[in-house]
Amino acid sequence: MKTIVRHPGFRQTILAMAVLAAFAPAHAEDESVAEGSVSAGAAYASGDSADRAIFGQYNGLRRHNWYGLLDFDYYRRNDDTGMVTTFRGFDVLGETRELGFMWKRQGDWKVTADYGELVRYDPYTVNSGLQGVGSTSPQVVHLSGGPGTGSDTVPNTKRSALGLAVSKWFGPSLQFDASVKSENKEGTRIYGRGMNCPSPTAPGCSFSTNISTGWSSLLLPEPIDSNHTQFEARLSWAADKLRLNGGYYGSFYTNSHGSLNPSVPGSLNNAVGTLVPLSTGLQPLLNQAMALPPDNQAHHFDVGGIYLFTPTTRANFKFGYSWASQNQDFGGAGLSGAPAGVSNLDGEVSTTLAQVGISSRPMPKLSLIADLRYEDRNDKTPTAQYNVEGGPPYSAAANSWTNRDYSNTKTRGKLQASYQFSRDYRGTLGADYYEIERGAFTSTSAVSGVSALRQKNDEMSYRAELRRRMSENFSGTIRYVTSKREGSNWLRPNSGTGVTEVGDPSTGFSSDAVFMPSLADRKRDKIRLIANWQPMDDLSLQFSYDDGQDRYSMPTDYSVRSSKMNLFTVDFDYALTSKWKLNGYLSQGNQKLNQARPAGYVLGFDNRNTSIGLGLVGKPTSKLQVGGGLSFIDDRNAYDQGLDANASASSANLLAATGGLPDIVFRMTELRAFGNYSLSKAATVRVDFIYQYAKYNDWGYGYNGVPYVYSDNSTVNQQQSQHVTYLGARYIYRWQ
Repeated sequence: MKTIVRHPGFRQTILAMAVLAAFAPAHAEDESVAEGSVSAGAAYASGDSADRAIFGQYNGLRRHNWYGLLDFDYYRRNDDTGMVTTFRGFDVLGETRELGFMWKRQGDWKVTADYGELVRYDPYTVNSGLQGVGSTSPQVVHLSGGPGTGSDTVPNTKRSALGLAVSKWFGPSLQFDASVKSENKEGTRIYGRGMNCPSPTAPGCSFSTNISTGWSSLLLPEPIDSNHTQFEARLSWAADKLRLNGGYYGSFYTNSHGSLNPSVPGSLNNAVGTLVPLSTGLQPLLNQAMALPPDNQAHHFDVGGIYLFTPTTRANFKFGYSWASQNQDFGGAGLSGAPAGVSNLDGEVSTTLAQVGISSRPMPKLSLIADLRYEDRNDKTPTAQYNVEGGPPYSAAANSWTNRDYSNTKTRGKLQASYQFSRDYRGTLGADYYEIERGAFTSTSAVSGVSALRQKNDEMSYRAELRRRMSENFSGTIRYVTSKREGSNWLRPNSGTGVTEVGDPSTGFSSDAVFMPSLADRKRDKIRLIANWQPMDDLSLQFSYDDGQDRYSMPTDYSVRSSKMNLFTVDFDYALTSKWKLNGYLSQGNQKLNQARPAGYVLGFDNRNTSIGLGLVGKPTSKLQVGGGLSFIDDRNAYDQGLDANASASSANLLAATGGLPDIVFRMTELRAFGNYSLSKAATVRVDFIYQYAKYNDWGYGYNGVPYVYSDNSTVNQQQSQHVTYLGARYIYRWQ
């Protein structure tokens, strides 16, 4: 097992930060300003872990009912020496704690340190007989008592991050900044593997019979134990007309787990849930090692700046070079079957970036902007025959293919002109160009899932905007964008022998060919309206509306045909009296997508989201402040299904029997209230109340309370209706 570099003593670091905040600088009698606050209390969350699955995903309130509350904030400034010290802590007793320390001499230097934790609990609960959950060698155990008779676990991940940064000013023209952030991530996430025999990549695997099963789906949680460390250093210099900055950024990812190596028994459930032996060749497939995210690193250098030609004309530029590598040893990661003589991927990708722009105001009312950006991505990874049909250990290779070269170049251009028609109105016209040219297709590689590729795509966009600034009681913006994407001739991939350019797609492809929407010709139109209206001193309203549509043009209809979105929002603030204020919002959005599958289903996906909120805050007495709000969210995914003309009879029968995919619906109602009561000038008591009701029905892991059952009777489930009541009370003391 590899050794991962861990944070050097998190707890000791936190203690050191606290000591520095309390005692540095040492001469307390010289300080001119010192203030801070401490907040301590307790909170209660009702229900059990299943009731809090949605409520407690990220706030650390999933596991228990009772929680301690502790926050603090400290600030000290010495005007004689220019020293400033701050120290803050949030949720110090919880699972999402944050600590931050800053120490600086104004205009000279600054040191900061931050520590934070974040725990994410999966909203789904796993019930399984799996042994060794969270390890790299889990053992699958069939639940003889049926689904739901195993042990419950909640997959979760914990992030612990420590960051340090320094800044130094060398006079008014030169500044140096450096920082490092290191984050550990531990835990598990839902993961798995499946197989359906026979397969062209594993011909030794037999199909199902009435006495054996030739397919399986297994729940195998991914073990997580990794570290991501980032370094950055930057030097900035400024003169009268020229400003320069240059720096380095480094990213280093290490994973202590190279592969997942399950142990699968010789018998699993068949399609009707009966325990039967696995068909010939299936068990070795299921016991194969599964690669986990490998170690990798990236380095980036850049230099950029601004040059002022005149007070109204300036140029900006940036040049950068980066390379990323991945050369983790296959054997060290627990993986076998690599091509002869290949011990690691030896992956390397380098990127060269060049950008230059100019902005000018040749007339008091006219502003011009031009920008050009070029990016060249060079994939230097060697090719090798990683993809072998019938490869080891199943049978001798019938066909084999290599990995692909993903080199490409991207060019972006921008032109924009803005004119101030009057004191209130400003208009803008702009044009944007984007081009991507992909490198030569690797002839020894293979393509699956799509019927065509493209060497080049280019897109031209035009936009117009009219803006009215706030005058008396109204301001607003209207913006329209239209774009058209096209490309070079389509390429028909011939696995193992390259590609063939197709001049006439109507004859060069079969009628059921599948095309990628990201490569296809596309026409896009978008419009956005924004308005701020204050009809009276006590009332202000903000409106926005977005509408967009994509229309795709492809040789066949078997892909995404069109998509559409719109979003409307309105917010308001209303002062009922000098002591009471009302606010609220309404948001409604819709996304649609239409696509088709050869000899299968024609799908119309429709997502509708509505959010409503109403809040009230007031101060009934000089010592008491109260407030609260009520919010509602309704999110629905609907699947309108039809059949392609060439769909099979079994697909038609299934659609007739089931009516198609059911809707996925998420609804949540939440009531929040708080009260602050001042005991004295320095002391306050605060009470927070939250009631949340959520309902979620997702057929991905179950439907109407019936969970999906894996081949070993494992299940993944979420309580559909969840009620949570949260009550917290804290004492707050402030001093200065």
